[in-house]
Amino acid sequence: QVQLVESGGGSVQAGGSLRLNCAASGYINSRYFMGWFRQAPGKEREGVAVIDSIGSIGSTSYADSVKGRFTISKDNAKNTLYLQMNSLKPEDTAMYYCAAGVMSWYRRMEKDEYSYWGQGTQVTVSS
Repeated sequence: QVQLVESGGGSVQAGGSLRLNCAASGYINSRYFMGWFRQAPGKEREGVAVIDSIGSIGSTSYADSVKGRFTISKDNAKNTLYLQMNSLKPEDTAMYYCAAGVMSWYRRMEKDEYSYWGQGTQVTVSS
């Protein structure tokens, strides 16, 4: 069983930055992907960024809308996943969720492939 707890959300003005944290507990082996998803009111949950369990450079993927602005990283010693969000825009406003699961590489951005989810943390960006 895997437990995920997010923190670090909040309110910020456009152009600002936030860092989200996800503390993971339980057994996560090298087959796991971990990722950040977000869901705005009235919209479907979408993949933002994912990383493989090892967390090596080159093992990350991003939604086109956040490329160059967001960075996903993982501290395996602390079992913590991060999402550094810079140059935030009002359209980034959403509930952000941490997720973990085992899947094929080509399915890594698909929310239905993830078995474990955190409770979410709200990010609000004002113009």
